[in-house]
Amino acid sequence: MREVRIKDIDENEIDTILAEDIDFTGKLSFQKPLMIKGVFKGEIKASSDIYIGLNAVVKARIEANRVSAKGRIEGDVLAYSQIELFASASVDGDLTAPDLIIERGCKYNGRCNMQETRPKQEGKNG
Repeated sequence: MREVRIKDIDENEIDTILAEDIDFTGKLSFQKPLMIKGVFKGEIKASSDIYIGLNAVVKARIEANRVSAKGRIEGDVLAYSQIELFASASVDGDLTAPDLIIERGCKYNGRCNMQETRPKQEGKNG
């Protein structure tokens, strides 16, 4: 069996980074790539990608285009395109995405639903 490798992201490609010393609670919404390196508690809803840094702790329901994690996630994750869990990641929550990559060594507890997902259209019923 071949070893799974996920491409590392260059921080210079990310518009916003919540640094290691940030401890934020609330609702977070964004349209350009974001990286969390500190602690976030609450809810995340994005049309773009989110990157969870190595020492980050995210206690939230996450909805985003792509979710790439090296740190800890406590909460359900819904990704429209892909979820990437590096070997250092730890996830306690259900995952929903059409594509899932988990590196050997990742700790994951939850259910996985691999289906096509689409962002909900604002202002429309259904």
